[in-house]
This record gives sequence, C-alpha cells and structure tokens, in this order.
Amino acid sequence: MNKKEVGATWEKTAVEYLAARGMQILECNFRCRQGEVDIIGMHAGVLVFVEVKYRTGTGMGSALDAVTPVKMRKICKVAMYYRYVKKVFQDMPIRYDVVAIQNGEIHWVKNAFLHQYD
Repeated sequence: MNKKEVGATWEKTAVEYLAARGMQILECNFRCRQGEVDIIGMHAGVLVFVEVKYRTGTGMGSALDAVTPVKMRKICKVAMYYRYVKKVFQDMPIRYDVVAIQNGEIHWVKNAFLHQYD
C-alpha cells in the first residue's frame, strides 16, 4: 500500500472507533481551499473536528506531536469555513480532537488544542 492508502485505512479505523464510542460522524475528509479535516462529527452535543495521525513507531516522533501549530491553524480555518457553509450557529460548542494511532494503539485525545487564530 502507498502512503495515501495507509492513511485512508487508519482514518476508516478511527471513524469506526469514534462511532463505537458515541460520535455521530457527519463528514470524512472535508476539503476546501483552506485545507482539510479528517473527520467531523457530533459528540455529546458538541461539533467536533478530528485530526487522525498514524505512526508505525517512534522514529519520527509521536503521532500526537505530528499535529503541529501550523496544522492546528489550518484545521481551525477549515472549521470556520465548515461552520459558515453549513450554517452552524455561532453558539454551537466546538472542539478539536486528535486520534493518535501508534504501534497499533488508538488514543482519542479530546480537546487536544484550542482554537488557533492568525
């Protein structure tokens, strides 16, 4: 499998993992000019934007560390665009989660980061 296929496989695994834990999946791989968000869902009344990161080992650092400040800002821009086009009310609570998959273990980090402003 190439890198893109591996990523798609692990993103599918993350979707199944989140759905089994009560998240209603709304979108996968939402793309726009600002960037992409891997998973968008609703969990306990909160609109959640999820980044999925996979690492086979620790040679390139942890999967969680791969979500850099630049990536966070990009995800936040996509989230703002999504809220605009989907007419999501401004008072709807949102959060940014990361599903970090490393050495076959899945870690769901809720509220992994706060909204990043430019």
